Amino acid sequence: MLSAVCPVYNEAGNIEPLMNKLSAEVSAPMEVLIIYDRDDDNTVPVVKNISARYPFEIRLLKNKLGTGALNAIKTGFTESRGEAVLVVMADLSDDFSVVDEMYRLVTLAGFDIVCGSRYMPGGKQVGGPALKKFFSKAIGLSLHYLTRLPTHDATNSFKMYRLQFLRGARIESKGGFEIGMELVTKAFVNGAKITELPVAWSDRTAGKSRFRMWKWAPDYLWWYLYAFKSWRRRKQGTV
Repeated sequence: MLSAVCPVYNEAGNIEPLMNKLSAEVSAPMEVLIIYDRDDDNTVPVVKNISARYPFEIRLLKNKLGTGALNAIKTGFTESRGEAVLVVMADLSDDFSVVDEMYRLVTLAGFDIVCGSRYMPGGKQVGGPALKKFFSKAIGLSLHYLTRLPTHDATNSFKMYRLQFLRGARIESKGGFEIGMELVTKAFVNGAKITELPVAWSDRTAGKSRFRMWKWAPDYLWWYLYAFKSWRRRKQGTV
């Protein structure tokens, strides 16, 4: 089974279209974990109203580790029951046309992480702040070409993980969505099996983004430098 982990914050306008999109584009057996922070989140009543309409189980879970996207994702990881775990955003930005292939690569081909990549050949990004795009693209391409990290898009949250890999991972992120970059850089340093698929990412059209670029930039920089330092030590034969 696939566990799709979706952190939400007042996504009442997006959650039903998201479930419709998952239902239409994903054929793998699936559960969807919707993680919210507060009881007054406007996503909650919508989910309760629509949950019986879909062929997969929708699990509405309160963030048990605090608040914020990072803790919501960690809660989802802890509660996932599937062999593969996918992080998705409620803003309809992710490309679900590749999910079945991601699932095959994890469950049948033995990959620990399959990354959705906007910056590899065949991938693209539509919309979004220009500075944020420059920032993420520069990080992704420099890590790929200079350290040989097996993805062009380390910062994208749209990744699928083997549950066994997650169970053995020690998550140190403190900010937000940099957790995806932490996991893929650590996996690379430790010799895990990583691959990528091209995706088309589109900026949200409803609701408000929770991404805080300037607040989280130091956290991304930390894992960027971690990848280079670890790669250099490994190249020198010290790790």
